[in-house]
Parts: sequence; structure tokens; C-alpha cells
Amino acid sequence: MSYAAYKMMHWPTGIDYCAAGFITHSPAEAAAFSSLEPSISCPEGDVDSAAPRAAQRVGPTPNLVVVAANVLEVYAVRTDAVMGAQDGGPSSTAAILDGISGARLELVCYYRLHGNIESMAVLSDGTDNTRDSIALAFKDAKIACLEFDDSINGLRTSSMHCFEGPDWLHLKRGRESFACGPIIKADPQGRCGAALFYGLQMIILKAAQVGQSLVGEDEPTRMLSSAAVRIDSSYVIDLRHLEMNHIKDFTFVHGYIEPVLVILHEQEPTWAGRISSKNQTCMISAFSISMSLKQHPMIWSSAKLPHDAYQLLAVPPPISGILVICANSIHYHSQSTSCSLTLNSFSSQPDGSPETLKTSFHVELDAAKATWLSHDIVMFSSKNGEILLLTVVYDGRAVQRLDLMKSKASILSLGATTLGSSFFFLGSRLADSLLVQFSFGVPTSVLPDLTDESADIEGDPPFAKRLRRIPSDILQDVNSVEELSFHSNSVPNSLDSAQKISFVVRDALINVGPLKDFAYGLRTNSDPNAAGIAKQSNYELVCCSGHGKNGTLSALQQSIRPDLITEVELPSCTGIWTVYYKSSRGITTEDNEYHAYLIISLESRTMTGDDLGEVTETVDYNVQASTIAAGNLFGRRRVIQVYAKGARVLDGSFMTQELNFTMHSSESSLSSEPVAAASASIADPYVLLKMVDGTVRLLVGDHSNCTISINAPTVFASSSQRISSCTLYCDRGPEPWLRKARTDAWLSSGIGEATDSNDGFSHDQSDIYCIICFESGKLGIFEVPSFKCVFSVEGFVSGSAILSDDLSHAKDAVIGVPDATTVSVKKEEANNIKIVELAMHRWSGQFSCPFLFGLLNDGTLLCYHAYCYDGSESNAHRAPLSPNGSSDLDNASDSRLRSLRFHRVSIDISSRDDISSFTRPRITIFNNVGGYEGLFLGGPRPTWVFVCRQRFRVHPQLCDGPIVAFTVLHNVNCCRGLIYVTSQGFLKICQLPSAYNYDNYWPVQKVPLHGTPHQVTYYAEQSLYPLIVSVPVVRPLNQVLSSMADQELGLHIENDFTVGDDLQKVYTVDEFEVRIMELEKPSGCWETRFTIPMQQFENALTVRIVTLQNTTTKENETLMAIGTAYVQGEDVAARGRVLLFSFSKSENSQNLVTEVYSKESKGAVSAVASLQGHLLIASGPKITLNKWTGAELTAVAFYDAPLHVVSLNIVKNFILFGDIHKSIYFLSWKEQGSQLSLLAKDFGSLECFATEFLIDGSTLSLVVSDSDKNLQIFYYAPKMVESWKGQKLLSRAEFHVGAHVSKLLRIQMLPTQGLVSEKTNRFALVFGTLDGGIGCIAPVDELTFRRLQSLQRKLVDAVPHVCGLNPRSFRHFKSNGKAHRPGPDNIIDFELLSHYEMLSLGEQLDIAQQIGTTRSQIISNFSDFLLGTSFL
Repeated sequence: MSYAAYKMMHWPTGIDYCAAGFITHSPAEAAAFSSLEPSISCPEGDVDSAAPRAAQRVGPTPNLVVVAANVLEVYAVRTDAVMGAQDGGPSSTAAILDGISGARLELVCYYRLHGNIESMAVLSDGTDNTRDSIALAFKDAKIACLEFDDSINGLRTSSMHCFEGPDWLHLKRGRESFACGPIIKADPQGRCGAALFYGLQMIILKAAQVGQSLVGEDEPTRMLSSAAVRIDSSYVIDLRHLEMNHIKDFTFVHGYIEPVLVILHEQEPTWAGRISSKNQTCMISAFSISMSLKQHPMIWSSAKLPHDAYQLLAVPPPISGILVICANSIHYHSQSTSCSLTLNSFSSQPDGSPETLKTSFHVELDAAKATWLSHDIVMFSSKNGEILLLTVVYDGRAVQRLDLMKSKASILSLGATTLGSSFFFLGSRLADSLLVQFSFGVPTSVLPDLTDESADIEGDPPFAKRLRRIPSDILQDVNSVEELSFHSNSVPNSLDSAQKISFVVRDALINVGPLKDFAYGLRTNSDPNAAGIAKQSNYELVCCSGHGKNGTLSALQQSIRPDLITEVELPSCTGIWTVYYKSSRGITTEDNEYHAYLIISLESRTMTGDDLGEVTETVDYNVQASTIAAGNLFGRRRVIQVYAKGARVLDGSFMTQELNFTMHSSESSLSSEPVAAASASIADPYVLLKMVDGTVRLLVGDHSNCTISINAPTVFASSSQRISSCTLYCDRGPEPWLRKARTDAWLSSGIGEATDSNDGFSHDQSDIYCIICFESGKLGIFEVPSFKCVFSVEGFVSGSAILSDDLSHAKDAVIGVPDATTVSVKKEEANNIKIVELAMHRWSGQFSCPFLFGLLNDGTLLCYHAYCYDGSESNAHRAPLSPNGSSDLDNASDSRLRSLRFHRVSIDISSRDDISSFTRPRITIFNNVGGYEGLFLGGPRPTWVFVCRQRFRVHPQLCDGPIVAFTVLHNVNCCRGLIYVTSQGFLKICQLPSAYNYDNYWPVQKVPLHGTPHQVTYYAEQSLYPLIVSVPVVRPLNQVLSSMADQELGLHIENDFTVGDDLQKVYTVDEFEVRIMELEKPSGCWETRFTIPMQQFENALTVRIVTLQNTTTKENETLMAIGTAYVQGEDVAARGRVLLFSFSKSENSQNLVTEVYSKESKGAVSAVASLQGHLLIASGPKITLNKWTGAELTAVAFYDAPLHVVSLNIVKNFILFGDIHKSIYFLSWKEQGSQLSLLAKDFGSLECFATEFLIDGSTLSLVVSDSDKNLQIFYYAPKMVESWKGQKLLSRAEFHVGAHVSKLLRIQMLPTQGLVSEKTNRFALVFGTLDGGIGCIAPVDELTFRRLQSLQRKLVDAVPHVCGLNPRSFRHFKSNGKAHRPGPDNIIDFELLSHYEMLSLGEQLDIAQQIGTTRSQIISNFSDFLLGTSFL
């Protein structure tokens, strides 16, 4: 019996839903904050007059909530205000609109849910001092409401509503499957929400009065922050009783005293063949919802709407009313008036209706997404990526007409939402999602470059190139533009407001979906000599992603392989540092200063190189001892070198001071033996030393004469606790962050800092703290140099979810500190765990918060993000303009960091090794490597952790094995690069590959194709990627029709169509071609080497590299096979072609490929494969096996498939194919009788998406994914009774992935060191989904499977799941109403198991004990699996 594990490696990126709401702050808080913002964020201290005005004009910006399959993310929009137009500094880099020079999205929180989100709404009551909630709907009938909780700095569930199960069966009316999932909408005033379930059941969710809800107010902390909207109760309306049959859309309208729900429904359905006689079938009905009486009288309705109406838009006040969006027309309706707009010649009007307005251009609006930019302008993003603006022209409250105009070209979007008054977000599954800033009424002469050159809002970074530069003298005009008068209702609004809207793309979220196909090929900088795990990072996945004009080729890598500049052999190195040296003369900008010295520490001596890399011996560095740390002091004017016995301060290469650590230890009443330093942390002007005996020393620098003195803090001398690790944290920046966390200094920092930051030494004012972890597991933060404790927390080692100051809180049950009794049980294992290294850093960005890292000796990296939460004060202290805000600077230092809290952040790091032997410091923080910031974790499994948008992007680096030392390097030869030393003793100077974007789950390079990619394959001998691309081309309609039909039919068509203006009609057809692309070695650019065009109406369906045995020469030939099909409508019999191409061997030949064979076949050629030197072709419903003579294919065997073959896989002489409706078939090929014989098949009906073999040693399994987002594993066992003498494939496991798996690829797993009896011949399946996710299905041995399965069952109850979703029900096979016999669940789900490491240490030990194993055993199983499946 074989077992499997499921693991996601790259989570979905295609955005399904997006919405805007004030989740983390109420509008009033946002407005107060943005009025303070310029005074704080100005680094020079001069507050320009334009800045506050700009912030006011932009107004409070809500959060962006984004859903990608089962991933929920909340972002905040951060804007950069222009500081002043006079300096020309920021103005020359990016376009400025409304006083904003840039904006970006920053992550607030994100969750991976156990269920796909089907619909999302934001519950908002429209007032200024309440927050909004997020309402999510899940299959079949579940709703969860989430609100932001300040005390945990994340979302928590405020109510859950479920309408499933035996009590609610009557709602289904006997049906099992429903066309669309649940839809949820919210009332704009926040009085209620409505959700449509089971086709015709409307559920009304009544909002609570403020202060009442389902949640009991047991925690007093909720009263502090502004309350969020909550749901109180719910009831069901059966829409069948209102004579409705088919509901298309519904929404709430503005401007009524009670909530009014308008429903768009179709009375009697029609279809395409009946449209000429029956086309006005839709109608809208408006119901007034009275929640107290549970009544819903109809107040108005309107019938005879076109059959293609699909969407309702509620018009905001003061106009109110509703827009009905149809594919060919737009209609406005309210209780009193109505008007409509015809979009093209297909739209039909009811008889006797008044003549309607027509647009000046032809457009179709089906599948368009809409959002309101202002109260009378709605923006549409159409199905071909155009942005259209519709203006509702009104006078008073009467709407006169609708006016539509084209604006820009953009991405193909799946959702649009407006963020505040100046941003909108286009979410897309097919392209990168864009954050766009818009502005009304900027005269078009001001932004000449933007309107012409970037007429397309395309999502191709880098931004600096795309946002064209604007001369700085234009800025005065931009800032002095008057507000337009269309906000006042007395005058009728004019159309010119829509014409003057200008757009700037400010940010983009990367999306690699939908992954239709991928190939596994070598990288350009691959190393042919690599072996083992390092060999894996030679490969990358080249994926077909995107659609239409947003189609791209995405190259994805899981691990980073830096570009090597030079390498030197350097044995027994223990550390490297680069330091700056700023003489008093040369003043350079701090950001771009080059490094001056490279210090290399060997086991017994130190080498130093100057800026050109020459190793010089004449310096005054201590070259006789091994260096512990080196860095800069006194504003980069001095260098300090710390070694075991002492320290030296150097001015350039001359020593100015030397300290020894011996005499000072004799003063502190100990024996007068020298105490050596074990580790050091440098934060200008202090150096913190941890001695080998577990005490600390502090070296204090004096700025006036650039000397240091030693200081032994007396605080720790008395206590007997040994210190396990310590570090310094420098709270820099214009606004020291930790000051905000004091009890009473909420605002003091901004006011105090603005006065003294003009002297050029702004980093002198930064507060410095010392963070110490004791061996007992207690963590303390102390002020330096007084060593007064300002924050302490017990049990830091255990990794609680929330850390908060012990003294300033009574021990609540809320704070997860383990009580002493549970810990004492498992004392032994818990006591061995220590913190071996600490780091705390705040990366750039005005709103960034510090991160705290703790490295345990078992390799776990604890990672915390700081936030402020004041749980003890009344609300008056938090008010932004509190009266005691400014006077608190003096006594602020007396108080503890009472409102400082940390919440644990999950970080997927695979290095799980016992590193007690590894004594070197491993965490290196970098602020600019290739334009990115973050930290590098050295050691046995080195890992990069990039900090992008305040979230971690974790990318391992496998290519060099263990790394013992790492540092950044920025000089003439190596711009923003890095140096590291491998454990083999090589020093490498590298740069990050610049073509890749690291702000993604995996590093990605996107190559625009301007067409839809369909299939890609890899030709290894020349590293070529043939791929099928289709490009949409516009053709005249009569040309299309005449070539599609037969000849004699064409005469009739000509006669019919010559009448009228139909000759001018155009039609878009996809033209297919096969492009052969190559990644150029030195540049890293993708080039198209050759293009093979297809014939007209011929679609290329498959391209594969096949190895055929030439029967005349008896040699193997590698050819490229292409299968095609002619698409000519349902009247013409289907046919296709098989094409074979050979690659030219010589480099300089004219043609890269030459056609060697071409043959037409009956039926579409949908799949090809090579089987033992023969070519297997699936054409239509027949599979034929052909042998190759060198000029001809001759059939030797065939098999009749049921309908249409979707995929073919081959192992040895076994064939697996998937049918479009009839599941999978398992065949074998016998050479003797030359026959293809059926071994077994799956008798169920299944719509296959992808198939592949799963190989575990000698066990062969068959994996298939289907249209209901499931994955099944079958096996062939003719000896089992239930297999009907071997005719039937038996189910080994089944699993619900939650996404359409479009491609499965078999890759050999690495044998792990753990088990000696490990099967070597073990293959995992890497899969890609249409959401942009990548994961793997891998075989596991039975012992591991049993252990992890029992852990998984425990975790279902032990972990609090977001939205209350049950992971077991999510992973059940979904048959969508079809009959299905449930199979075994022999798959373990690493998506659930990954929660184990986020539990606190006590809970981890508890659960491990309950299932009869140990924590270290479980964690080693995790890391073995990770090691075996790190393929890229």
C-alpha cells in the first residue's frame, strides 16, 4: 500500500474578488492620521504648505481586501506626499498627481483558509467612527463575518452563519448541484446584508445596534478601539413565493428609509435560437425589507429588459436609482424615471418604446467589471481590457441621459474597486493586478507624457521606466488646480469631468496564473557539476500564464542562485564584514556610499582588504586573532574591530585606541583572569559584548573625541541568570517607533523629533535598546546605556502567538503564556531548547514596524512583528490630539513600553538541523541587495528572507550547501551585491539575478508574449522552449464566413450579406503559431528564435519533444511533434494534422527547425507521446501507434477511446490516458502481437483535466485531476476481488484540492538521509493550478504517514481555524451531485500540518505526547519531506 502527501509550494495569486473597506481604522481615525502625517514624515523638518493640503484632497483611504482562491489578504494603501515643489528632488522621478508622488500596497494581515471563498462583501454603516467588517460566503451555505481586532493585530471572527445540514435540507428543494455559489451583498448604510443561497433562497442578515451583537462582551478591551459592524440575527426569504424563477443579480439601493433590495430576474428563460421572437425576458423588482416585521413588500418594478442583462449597479446619492448592465445596452431605472443607452447594433428595443441614445462607437459590455469613481461617473473594465467611463447626466434628481466614453487600455480584470477618492484597484486572474491613482480635472496639457506614451495601462515593471518623468516646473500648475464644481448639486453636471480624468499606475501585485502548462528546464546560470540537493537549483519551471494581450511566459524558481562575479578559495573562514570609512572631508550621501574595507576572519587570524580587494598587511587591524565582529562607529568615521580578548578602534587603517577586556573583569569582584568575548552586536555608538561566562559588557562611544570606554552593567551582576543571547536594536528614523509604545507618549515622538533633526546627525537621536534573552527563556528589552528594563516577557522560547509586557498587564487568559504546571511535565525536552541568536530590525518605510527574530537551537526561527495596543488606558489617552501629548517628553523615559506587543508571524523555513555545533552568528540583516531589503539566514540550509510590503518572502539558496558567513558589498565592481563563504572554503562575490522579481512566493521573471500561451515543452539538447501561442486578430466578417463554409454555400452567403452595412463588420479570430524561445545566456532576456505559423482556422493543440527510432537507419531521432485541429464550426467535419520537425545541429544554419513530415488525420490531434521509439497519436476518439521510417509514419496498432483524449502519459510500455468525460484508461503495449490492450479503466464518469503516473519504488499509481477541483489516485490490482478480475481501477486515495489542476509533472525525489532502506526510485508530482498555485503530491512511507495522519486529526481540533472552517470537510471529495462511492483518505495535508509549528512549545509537546511520539520526530519528518520535494 502506498501513501501520499499533499503540499502547496506556491499559493494562488490570481485575484478572484477585491473590495474596499475601513477594516483596520475608521474613517475618522484615518482623517486624523492623514492630517498629522506631513508633520511627522518630513525628514528635513520643514513642512511644506502643499503637503497638508494634498493629504486633505486625497481624503481617508480605506483598506483593500483581496481574495485569491482560499487566501485572504488585507492591504493598506500607503501614499508618499510631495514634500515641496521647489527642490525638484522627488518630482523628477515619478508622476505627481494630487500632491502624491507614489503609492504602494502594504500587507496588514493574510490568512490561508480551509475553504474557497465564493463571494465577499464589506459591511459598512457609512459613519465616520465605526469600522467595517468583512463578510465571506463559502460553499454550500456558510457565512463568516470578520472584524479587525487591535489586541491581536489581526482579523477575528465576529459571527458565523451556516444553512447546511439536516435542519436546512428543505432549502435545497431536493437539488444537489447549483449553477453558482452563494452571493453576498451589503446595504450601503450597514443596516443589513443579504446572501443568495441554493439558487432561490435569500438570507437577510440583520446588523446589530452598536454595542450589541452575538459576541458576548466578556473582554473589556473591545471598548477601546472603534467598534465594527456586526451581525445580530438572520432569517430566510424563499423567493419562489414571490414568483421568481431565475435570479441573475441583486443589490441594495441608496436613498430609502428602510433597506431596499432590487433583484434582477428572468421570468421565462430564452435561448439563442429564440431571440428573434423572445428577447425581452428580464425584469427588476424592488423590495422594501422590514427586518423587525420580517416583511418585504414590493415597492416598484420594471419589466421588458433585454435577456442579456447580467449586473445591477446602485447609483450613489444624491442621484440614487439603479443601472442595469446588459451585454449590448445600459438602462437606468428608478421609482420615477428611466432611460437607456444602446451600445451596438445587436441591442433590441421593445415595440413602442421611445428612441434611445446610441454610443458613437461599437462596444460589448458582457463580463465587464464596474466601480464608481465619483457619485456620477462609473468606470467599466471590459472583457478585452479597455477602460470605459459612463457619466450619469442629471439635473436635480432627474437623470436626463447616459454618456459613455473610451478612456484607456488596461488589463483583463476580474474585479474593480474604488479605494477612497483617488485610487482604484483592478484585480485580475489573468494578469498582474494594478493599483491606479486617478484624478479629476488635471488639464491634459499638464501630463503630456502620461496620456500619449503610456496609453495602455499595462502591468510591466519596473515602474520608474513606465511612469514617465515630468519636468518639475509643471508642478505648480498641478497643485493649484481648482476643485471642479460638479460636486455641488445645483448645477447639472457636465461631461468634461469624465474627459479630464488622468490615471497613473502606482503599484502591481504579481500574478502567475492561470498556469495552463509548464516545462521543467535548466537555468542559464546552472552548474553542471552540482550534485544532491544543490543540483535541484539548476532547474526552473517555465510556465504558460495569462491570457490574450496579458499572456506571459513566467519563469519560476523556488530557490535563489546568485550570479557569480568572482570566487576565491579561502579555507577555514569564520566570518566576513564590509565596513564604510568616511573621512571628515568627503561627504557622500549615506545611501550610495561604497564600502571601504573587507575584513575576513579566519580561525586564528584576520585578513583585511581595502576597497580594491587587495589584501594589505600594513593596517593596524589585529591580524593575529580571529575577529568576532566589525562595524562602523561615530557616523561611519571610525571602524571598530572586536576580537576575543579586546577591541580596536581605527581611523581608516590607523589604530586610534585599543581596549583589553582583562582588567575590567578584575574590578567586578571576580578573579582577575581574562574573560573572552563570545559574540558582539554593534549599534552606533554602542557595542554590546556577550562574554563566554554568560555576562554582558557594553562599550560606550564618545562622539566628541571618538573613543570608547567599557562598562559592565550592574543590573545583571546580581542576578544569577545566565544570558543565552543578546542584541542591540537601533530605533532610527525620523520617528522612533518604540516611543509610540510608551504609556503616555502617543504623539510625543513626532513633535520632539522635528526640532532636532536638522543638524545632519539625525541618527544620533535614535533610541537604542538592548534585547536580552536569558537561559530561563525570559526576554527583556532594556534601555541603553542605563539598562532600565522597559519590556519583559516570560517564556519567549515557547513561541506564544502574542507577546506583551508582563508587568503592565495583569495576567489575562488572553495572553498565551503557558502556566507552570504544563511545562513542568515535559521539562526535559523543553529545557533543552534555547535561543541561540536574537535580532530586531525595522526596515525602511514610514509605517513599518520592527520585527523581532529568535533562532532556537533546533533550527526553528521565531519571528514576531511589533504593534501598538493599549489595553489598559481609557480612550482619551489614545486620542490623536491628547492634551498631554506634547509635555510628556521628559517623563516618557520613566515608563515602560506598556502598549508594545508582538504577534507571531508564520515563516516557512525548512532548515531544521540541530545547530548547537554551529557557533557562528547566522542572521545577517541587509538593507539593500539588488534593491531589496530583508535578512539572510546562514547555516546548513541558507535562506533569504526578503521584506516586501511588510511581509516575508522566503527563498532558500541551495546551490552552495552550507554557508558560514555572509555580508553585503557595494562598490564600483559589484553594485548592491553580496559576499558569502561556503563551508567548502570558497569566498564568492555575487549579485542577485536582476531579471527576477522576488516579491512573490517564488522568484519570477515574466516575459510578455502579447498572445495566449497554451502549451510549452523543453528541448534539452539546445535549451529551447517550443510553445503554442494564439494571437487575436481582427478580420472582416465576410472574409471569415466565406472561408469557413463550403464553396457552393459561400455563394448564398455573398448574396445575403451584400445588402446593408454588414460588410463593415469585423470578427476576432485567434491565429495560432508555435514559437521556439530561448533564454539568452549572458543577458537573461528571452528571445524568439523561430516561429512556425499554423494555417487559417487551424488551432495547435499540443507540442511535444519525442524520441523516435528510425526503422531504416536504426537510430534514435529527437523530433518536435505538433498536433493541430481545424475549427470551422459545427457543420464541417473535424480534421487535424500531425507535424514533425527536426532541429538543425549546426549553429549558423538559416532555419532552426525544418519540417520533415506532415499528414492530415480525421479528428483533432489532441495529444502525442513517444512510446519505446514509436509515436503515439490521439486523433479524435482514436489512439494510434506509429513507427517512423525517416520519411513516413505507418500505423502499427490502435485503440478506440470513448470521446476525446485530453492527456497521454507513458511509463515503460504502459499508457495512461484521460478522456474528456469518461475518466481514465490504463493500457499496455505488447511488441510481439503489436497490440494495444486495455488493462483496466475507471468506470465512473469524470471530466479529466490532467493525468500522470505516481511512482513509489515498485508501486505504480495513476493520478487524475477533474473539473470539480478534486484529485484521485487509482491503482491496478487484478488479484483483488473488487477489481472485477482486473477490469476496474481501484481508488487508493481522493482529495479535494480546491483549484483546477491543469498540469501534472513527474519529478524524481531526492533520497533523504534519515532512512537507510529508503527507496531510491521515488517520484513526486508537481502540479500547477488555474489559480496560479503550484504544489506537489509526493509518496511517503507508511510509518511517517500513520504518524502525521494522527497528528493531522489532532490538529483539526487543536488549532483555531479562521472563519471556523473545518479542514476535514474542505478536503472531502466533492462530487457536485453526481453519484460517487467514497474512497479512502490516504493523503496527508501539509496545509493543515503546517499549523503545528505555529503552536506554542507547550502545545506542541502536548500534542506530540498525545499521539505517542516526540516533537523532534515530527519536525524531522517535516524537514525530510521538505528536503525531498525541493525540486527547483
